[in-house]
This record gives sequence, C-alpha cells and structure tokens, in this order.
Amino acid sequence: MEIGFESVISNVVPALKVVSVEADVENSETSDELWALIERAVSDMGEIAEMADINKRPGIRATREAYKALGKEPNRYRPSSEALCRRVVKGMGLYRINTLVDIINLLSMQSGYSIGGFDRDKICGDRIVLGVGRENEPFEAIGRGNLNITCMPVYRDNIGGIGTPTSDNERTKLELSSCRLLVCINIYGEEMPVDDVIALTVFLLEKYAKASDIRVEIHKP
Repeated sequence: MEIGFESVISNVVPALKVVSVEADVENSETSDELWALIERAVSDMGEIAEMADINKRPGIRATREAYKALGKEPNRYRPSSEALCRRVVKGMGLYRINTLVDIINLLSMQSGYSIGGFDRDKICGDRIVLGVGRENEPFEAIGRGNLNITCMPVYRDNIGGIGTPTSDNERTKLELSSCRLLVCINIYGEEMPVDDVIALTVFLLEKYAKASDIRVEIHKP
C-alpha cells in the first residue's frame, strides 16, 4: 500500500512517521490466551497510571499537539490511544471484539500510538493519502455514527475517509471474515521505539492471527 501526504500534513507535522503493516491473516474470536495477555496489560497500566498522566505520554501528547496545530480540540475528540488508556485507568476494562481489533487495541495501549486497522479488501485503490478533514465531510465512525472530522488527520482512499486517530470508518472495519490486513501506526512523537513496535506487531499477528506474507514500511511526509 502506498501512503501519500497532503502538504498541510507535511507542513504542520513534518516529524510524523507512519508504519504500515500488511499481511494475510486469519481473524477469529479472541482466544483466552490473547485475552489473558490483554488483561495483564490492563492490570499493569491500572496499577501505575494516574488519569492526569495519560495525556503526558509522549505518543499521546504529540498526537494531541498535532490536533491542536490543525485546529482540532483533543479534549473533545480524543485520540484512540488516549481514550483506551483513560478507560483502563477508570477501571472500565476493554471490550473483547475479535483477534485483530484486540491486538491493535493492545498495541495502542502499550505504545501510546493511535493505530488504524483496516480490511485491505475494502479499501478502494492501492494508495491512501493522509490529509485533513474538511467541513461537513461525511465519516461514519465505528460504533459512534457520524464523526465531525473537520481539521482532524484523516486517511482517504479513492472513495473517501477510512481512518482518523480518533476512530476508523465503518466501511473498512475489520470483521471475522477479514483475511487481508492493513495496519497504520501513527507516530506523531516517538514513545515506544519504532523497531520495538514493529517487532511486537509482527509477533502478535503471527502468533494469534497466523499472519503471513507480512510487509512493513515506514512512511514520512
């Protein structure tokens, strides 16, 4: 998958790195083994994190700063990594969805990065572009209906928006039938080292989703 960047992204967040991971996968209901791993991570975070410290994590803070620089209020439209961590610290736990989605949530919580996970077969075209949401641009967020993506970073394919750091789009979401995966790890500011987050992503996908033909690229504006 080729990833391009609109000039406004290049100008406002020139240090951005996007790690893309593509693979053939077998999605499934989340196994007890994977869920136990997620629950341990949730427990560890709940024991050491304070609510006020979440938005100070380097990966989350940098994403929030990108929102502000583009004109979006991050307290009203929180990056997904921040929302996950806040939920955990509140003691609410995470939803058990499916293997691929739960792996992405685990990666996001541990790395501090907002991560897009897409069914590659539902993406129109071989290139997506990261730009900025336009006023009144339609975007049906997963599980939350129409999302106001004005001034928010947004990936678009040939049809329209597929993902933002706050939520991905219903049109390209991962389901049990998904067999081709595209992951976009959005690194607005480094927290977990790039090589480490790549290694963890590949490990989890191989172990729990039988990933094969894995292709990893690092994209910069």
